[in-house]
Amino acid sequence: MAPLLPSSQPWVEKYRPKQVKDVAHQDEVVRVLTNTLETASCPHMLFYGPPGTGKTTTALAIAHQLFGPELYKSRVLELNASDDRGINVVRTKIKSFAAVAVGSGSHQGYPCPPFKIIILDEADSMTEDAQNALRRTMETYSKVTRFFFICNYISRIIEPLASRCAKFRFKPLSEDIMSSRILHISSEEGLTLDSEQTDQAISALSLISQGDLRRAITYLQSAARLFGSSISAKDLISVSGVIPHESVEALFRACRSGNFDVANKEVNNIIEEGYPVSQMLYQLLEVIVNGDDISDEQKARICKKFGEADKCLIDGADEYLQLLDVASNTMRALCNMSEELRFD
Repeated sequence: MAPLLPSSQPWVEKYRPKQVKDVAHQDEVVRVLTNTLETASCPHMLFYGPPGTGKTTTALAIAHQLFGPELYKSRVLELNASDDRGINVVRTKIKSFAAVAVGSGSHQGYPCPPFKIIILDEADSMTEDAQNALRRTMETYSKVTRFFFICNYISRIIEPLASRCAKFRFKPLSEDIMSSRILHISSEEGLTLDSEQTDQAISALSLISQGDLRRAITYLQSAARLFGSSISAKDLISVSGVIPHESVEALFRACRSGNFDVANKEVNNIIEEGYPVSQMLYQLLEVIVNGDDISDEQKARICKKFGEADKCLIDGADEYLQLLDVASNTMRALCNMSEELRFD
């Protein structure tokens, strides 16, 4: 396959750090791994944290800095959640790759230690059986193979695997770190964020991406393609899929009104506009949690229902019914109605 032209290359890949020291905002992780690179000796590793914070980038950078471009393909096996990683793959593909010993000695200035690396991205989506099958493989071939597990939720990695790894937590990126990176990319690509509202545009991008730099860069590139080289906060919000603040406030006001018909009308408006209900729940939750005039008891009642609705949506429940259920229960809590009250 021909390589992507520079103009069509996703900015996420174009500006992905190539060395561990360039990974932003993960100072403790970078410091430890820099020492690891100097000694060319590393344990099994487990990288966990929110998406878009540099976990995969760091794992790939370590592998490239250890082996260089020539030996990388023969020394590193990458498996993602999109690959079949059930127990059969662990017993065949992973085991056969891990079992082969390799030579030591530097090559073209790279350390090239005497082991291979298996990178298991999104490891928390592996089945428990597959994870159990890895235990023995890790022990048997530890002299010639190192495993790098990458996941969002460390609780989904079985304890026997987690205990065999050095754990590295990746923190969500702060607005300052994200701002500096976005401004750097904007400068490199010749973009001008609205000069009168640069801070507003950066803040909007940081808010809608929720500390995920990958998502922020993707939104920036999408806005550049749609609106040209001059981008405003409104442009960034429009490409992000975030529900307009006015729609969230309208639903919140309807819940406060105590009128079920008004709330039902707003719910219908949201469904007809095609907004994702899971996104509406997230944004409505922000409004409620930050509401100074809402008691802790009311917030607790509402949040309990939000959690139930979120689980139902994940299981495939009807979006209209779940949002209506949330709206009616929020109304009961805000208007101090009894939880047993039912609308006919």
